[in-house]
Amino acid sequence: MLPEHANQLNNVHGGVIMKIMDEAGAICAMRHAHHACVTIAIDSMSFHSPVQVGQLLCCYGRVTWVGTTSIEVEVQVHAEDVIQGTVTHTNSGHFVYVALDEARQPTAVPPLLVESAADKQAYAEALARRDQRLKEKSADR
Repeated sequence: MLPEHANQLNNVHGGVIMKIMDEAGAICAMRHAHHACVTIAIDSMSFHSPVQVGQLLCCYGRVTWVGTTSIEVEVQVHAEDVIQGTVTHTNSGHFVYVALDEARQPTAVPPLLVESAADKQAYAEALARRDQRLKEKSADR
């Protein structure tokens, strides 16, 4: 991360990190869908520790849930001090995307293979987040 990404404390702005996480999540969603994907929700975002100027920001994404046209991706962020060799988990978030066809309309996505116990747990948690989003959406109407 570079000085233009930081505040007066030399910490990278949270918004910069969120943007990078969103881009990483979108790439994961597009790889799964084989279509363009756009963000429709950021379900959660946690900041565990600051990222400093000079650290390497590494994002790891995995698809945790798939609906008919939507995909949830969990993104974990680690900051690496490449000189000292230390790695710190700094952020976590859940992003939801919708796949679009060539006419920019929502399009069906392939199902998610949920095989391991960890995959099943992540899927169940993602389904609970989806149910909560839908509940809040209907309450807003």
